[in-house]
Amino acid sequence: MAKGLVGMPVTIKDVAREANVSVATVSRALNGHTNVTPAMRSRILEIAARLRYMPHGAARSLITRRTQTIGVIVPDLYGEFFSELMRGMDVAAREHNLHLLVSSSHGSAEETADALRALSGRVDGLLVMSPHADAELLAKNLPPGVPTVLMNTRAGDGDHHTLAIDNYGGARTMVEHLLGCGHHRIVMIAGPEHNFDADERLRGVRDTLAGRNDSELIVLRGDFSEKSGYFAGIEINRMVQRPDAVFAANDMMALGCLFALQVAGISVPRDIALAGFDDIPMARFVTPPLTTMRVKIAELGERAARTLIATLAGDDVQPHAIGAPELIVRESCGAQPVACTPGHSR
Repeated sequence: MAKGLVGMPVTIKDVAREANVSVATVSRALNGHTNVTPAMRSRILEIAARLRYMPHGAARSLITRRTQTIGVIVPDLYGEFFSELMRGMDVAAREHNLHLLVSSSHGSAEETADALRALSGRVDGLLVMSPHADAELLAKNLPPGVPTVLMNTRAGDGDHHTLAIDNYGGARTMVEHLLGCGHHRIVMIAGPEHNFDADERLRGVRDTLAGRNDSELIVLRGDFSEKSGYFAGIEINRMVQRPDAVFAANDMMALGCLFALQVAGISVPRDIALAGFDDIPMARFVTPPLTTMRVKIAELGERAARTLIATLAGDDVQPHAIGAPELIVRESCGAQPVACTPGHSR
């Protein structure tokens, strides 16, 4: 922070003195109020920049009752999914001169509760993605009146704005595509139990195959990491009767499985077809490129942040939004556009 003539930080009074206006006028100019002429605002901003004046955040918060900060709680900070999600949030936040304060729950209900309590009072609102954020957990740990937007959670009490991906429908679309390509013995590398995304994707697979006498489903459990996908690939290699196709509940597990299969000398897609879910940036750059369900991850983060920002501004906001994933057909499933369900993107 810049220092005044006596070594003290530059204050708003120094800016007012230099501009020969009142402190109130400087405050209105810096806060974007309309009752300051454009010429005066420009002059004050130029002087503040030249003096290197920095508003005191804590003092401003006492006056405005705003921290200019959005709290974000996500299950993890590792991987392309969460980096894309945060990128989308940051786009919206920067447009409104807001900052993100991020905490990871590490997939734990207790840590989700701790993060909710720790962020309360430090942020203007919350963006929460947690498989444990049900109505009971929120009621116990989130003070009333804190604007909150939920992403892909079980909470559906109507008290909070929610944005959710149609995991169930996306899984059904992928399985129908694999069946259409002639793959009937399918291994599903599911995500962790009691995880909302994982449960919905597995439910979609099971419901699609239910009652079909010509198909078989084998479920292996993973934890959404490449490592768990790799170990699933090793297990698949050891099967006496290998599957026609593997559908991983996210791309990270699909990529781990792909590596394990390639190490074992199994060709994808010649020997086994492979598909994932999310369409992380890396999915199109592996060999072979990965067939997947495209979730517009950055858009999800941006939409959630914009919903929260609109709520903070008192605007009328659509309370619930469902995003439908898009089937992206690439080489890993062995599909030919004319041989399988037509009209899907690459």
